[in-house]
Amino acid sequence: MEDKNQRIPVIALRGLTVLPQMTVNFDIIRGKSVAAVERAMTGDQQVFLVAQKDLSEMTPGMDGLFSVGTIGFVRQLVKMPGGMIRVTVEGRERARMLRLASGETYDTAELEILDPVGDDLSEIEKEAMGRILRENLVEYGKLNAAAGKEFLGALLAIPSMEELTEQIAIQFPWSYEARQRLLECGTLSALYETELQLILTETEVYRVKKDFQGKVKTAIDKNQRDYILREQMRVIREELGEESPASDADQFREELAALEVSQEIRERIEKEIGRFEHMPAGSQDANVLRSYLETVLELPWNKKTQDNTDLRRAREILEADHYGLTKVKERILEYLAVRILTKKGTSPILCLVGPPGTGKTSIARSIARALGKKYVRISLGGVHDEAEIRGHRKTYVGAMPGRIVEGIRHAGVSNPLMLLDEIDKVSSDWRGDTASALLEVLDSEQNVYFRDHYIELPLDLSEVLFIATANTTQTIPGPLLDRMELIEIDSYTENEKFHIGKEYLIRKQMEKNGLTEKQLSISDGALRAIIHNYTREAGVRSLERRIGDICRKTAREILEHDKKRVRVTEKSLEKYLGREKLLFEDADPEPQIGIVRGLAWTSVGGDTLEIEVNVMPGKGNLQLTGQMGDVMKESAQTALTYVRSASSSYGVAEDFFETHDLHIHIPEGAVPKDGPSAGITMATAMLSAVTGQKVRGLLAMTGEITLRGRVLMIGGLKEKLLAARMAHVATVLVPAKNRPDVEELSKEITEGLEIVYVSKMDEVIQRAFVPEESGAGKKKRPGRKTAAEKEKEARTAAGKEKEARTATGKEKEARTAAGKEKEARTSAGEEAEEKTQTAAGRKPAAKKEQEA
Repeated sequence: MEDKNQRIPVIALRGLTVLPQMTVNFDIIRGKSVAAVERAMTGDQQVFLVAQKDLSEMTPGMDGLFSVGTIGFVRQLVKMPGGMIRVTVEGRERARMLRLASGETYDTAELEILDPVGDDLSEIEKEAMGRILRENLVEYGKLNAAAGKEFLGALLAIPSMEELTEQIAIQFPWSYEARQRLLECGTLSALYETELQLILTETEVYRVKKDFQGKVKTAIDKNQRDYILREQMRVIREELGEESPASDADQFREELAALEVSQEIRERIEKEIGRFEHMPAGSQDANVLRSYLETVLELPWNKKTQDNTDLRRAREILEADHYGLTKVKERILEYLAVRILTKKGTSPILCLVGPPGTGKTSIARSIARALGKKYVRISLGGVHDEAEIRGHRKTYVGAMPGRIVEGIRHAGVSNPLMLLDEIDKVSSDWRGDTASALLEVLDSEQNVYFRDHYIELPLDLSEVLFIATANTTQTIPGPLLDRMELIEIDSYTENEKFHIGKEYLIRKQMEKNGLTEKQLSISDGALRAIIHNYTREAGVRSLERRIGDICRKTAREILEHDKKRVRVTEKSLEKYLGREKLLFEDADPEPQIGIVRGLAWTSVGGDTLEIEVNVMPGKGNLQLTGQMGDVMKESAQTALTYVRSASSSYGVAEDFFETHDLHIHIPEGAVPKDGPSAGITMATAMLSAVTGQKVRGLLAMTGEITLRGRVLMIGGLKEKLLAARMAHVATVLVPAKNRPDVEELSKEITEGLEIVYVSKMDEVIQRAFVPEESGAGKKKRPGRKTAAEKEKEARTAAGKEKEARTATGKEKEARTAAGKEKEARTSAGEEAEEKTQTAAGRKPAAKKEQEA
C-alpha cells in the first residue's frame, strides 16, 4: 500500500490560501521561505503551501499555521531586486500537516495527503444544488456588475456540479480565511454548503452597500457640501487669526500684470479671472476656466526674439547645411535684406515644393538657425478636422487650442519660424475643411487678428515666418495656393547627390554609428556606384540608408574581427550592400517600327518609358494596356485622331483604319501611369506602325499633342532630362515652349544631350523617322501602294473606259439593218483573217492590247 505521508519544505503564506488546481504568483522575502523554494528547485520542485493565522508573525510555529494546506509544484522562480523572489506555483493536492520540523535554513513538514473531495451526493441532489448555486450567482452578479463581466459568465456555463464548486472556490474573490474553510471541506456536500453560505453573505453585503450609496447620494449634494466646508474653514481661519493662502485668482492676476498685452485683451482676461474667482473650486466649470486662463497667460503675446541681421553669417549657415538649392537660399537672403531695410516683421509665406527626400524639412530648420528664430514644426499630413487648426470652443469638456496657438505657446515667442509640413495632404470631412481654416492663417492681411476658437482673443501672426512643404501642388486648393510663394526644389542630379553624400551624409552616419574617419573610409567610386546602382530616388533618403548599412556592418567588423580600419571601394561594395539593386535600361541604338521612347516624371524622379504600337487586322478598334490613367487615355485618343487626319499625307489607304486595329502598350503594366506629356510619343509610335517607317534609335521625346498636331509645353523637364541621360539617350525632342525651362538648367544636366525644340508634329516626324531607303531594297509599307500597283490600276481603268465606248458603238449600229449586215460581213472577214494569222503563229492586235 502506498505511503501517503511525505516530508517536504514548508512556505508560510500571509493573507493567501492556495487551492488545488489553482496557479498563483506571490513574492517571498523571508529567509526560510526563500531557502525552502531553492531547496525545492534542486529536488522534485514540491513545497507545502500553508496559510498562517496571524499575519504579523514573522516566524510562525505549528500553532501559528493552519493544519490543512496544499502541496504545490514550483513552475517558475524569478529573483527580484532587494533579495525578493517571485514564485509561480501550481496547487496539486490537499495535505494535513502532522509535524513541523524547524531547521536552520528552512522548515520541513511531515504531511498526510488527504483524499480528493468525496462525492456523497446523488445525481438528483447534485442537479438541485447546482441550480441553487447558479441562481445565487446570478443574483450576486446583478449587484456586482464587475464580477459579472470578469468571471460569472464562465461559471454559469459549467454543467458539472463537481467542476462548478471547484471553480467557484478558485475564481471567486474570497478572502484567505474563506478559502481556508473551503480547503478544509472533505465532501462535496460540505463544500456546497460552505460556498452557498459565502455567496449569500457577499450578496447581502453588496445589497446593503448599494442601499447606503443611494441614500447618501440623494441626501447630500456634493457642491453644496463643498461650499459649506469651505465657508467653515474660512470662519475658522478668521477666528484663529491666520492668513489665507494666495488663491489661484490672485496668482492669475499677478501673471496678467507681468504680461505686455493691449488694454482690450487685458480687460477680457481680467473679466475671466473675476468669473473664476466666484466659482466653486471643485466645479467642472471652474476646472474648464482654470485651464483656459493658464493657456492664455502662458502665450507670448509680445515676447519676441531678435532676428539675425548679418547677411554674411546667414549665407554661411545656409551653405554649410545644404549643398546646392541656390533659389531657396537666394530667396531667404532677399527676405532678410528687405527685413533689415524696412525694419518691419511682415513675413512672406513660402511653400517648398519637391519630391520626397530633397531636404524640404531640413531647409526650414536651417533657415530658422540662419535667422536666429525659434523653430516649430506642425505636421498636417492626414489632418481632417478644422478644430486642429482653429481649436475647440472652451465650453466643451476637454477643449484645447488649435495647433497654431499650441505651436506659438511651445516656442515661447510670438515670431517663431513655423513649418507647416505636408500641406498638400490635408483633407476634409463632416468636421470641416482644414484647407479653408488655413486661409486666414496664411494671409498676411488677415492673420494680424487671427482668432482661435479656444482663446477667443485676437492673436497677431503677422510676424510668424510660415514655411510650408508639399510634394505636389495638384492637391492644394487654389485659394490656399494663391496665398503662398512657391519655391520648387527639383530632383538632385547624380553629381549633387555625390557631393551631399560626401560632405554631409557620410559624416552624419559615421557619428550616428560611433565611427571615426580613421575607422571607415568610402571611396568616391564606391559612393557613385551606390548612387547609380543601389538607389533610384529624387532625394537622398535611400542614399543615406545605404551609407548607414555600410556603417553598421563596419562597426560589427571592427568589434568582431578587431579591424582597425575599413575601406569600402567600388569592388568591395557588393560585400556590404549585396548585388546591385537597380539596372538602368539603356536606349536601343537600332531603329525600330512602332516603338518610341518617352520621358516621364515620377515622385522619385524621372524615368523613360517605351511606348509600343502594333497593327493587326480588325475593325478599327484602339486597345490600351499598361495601366494608363484617364489623362493618358485621352492623349492616346487625341494622337490617334491626329494620325488618322494626317494619314493621307503618308500614303495610307483610306480604308486602313476601318480594317485594322491598333494596340498601344506601355511596359511595366503593373505600374500605374498617367499624365499629358506622352501625346507626341504615342502619335509618333502609331504613325510608325501604320506606315512601317522606322524610328531613330537613341531618341526620346516628351510633349502633349493637339488634334491639329501642335506640340504643347509640359512640366518636370529637369527630371525627364536626367532620366534621358541615365538611359544614354543622344537626342531629346522637347516642346519649343519649354525652351526657357531648359535654358535655366545647369550644364551638368544638358551636357551630352542634343535637345531639339519642336512646335508641330511634322517637325517631330521629320526628326524621329529614319529617312526612306531607295532602290530595290526598299521595303513595302503596310497600307501604302507601290508604283506598279498604281500603274496597274490606271491600265485597268483605261480598259474599262474602252469597253464602254465599244458598247455604245454597237448600240448605234444595231439601229439600222444595213449597219448590222455590214457589221456581220466585217466580223466574218475579221474572223477569217484571225484564223489565218493564228495559223501563221501571230496574234490579232485586239488580243495583244487586251493582254498588255
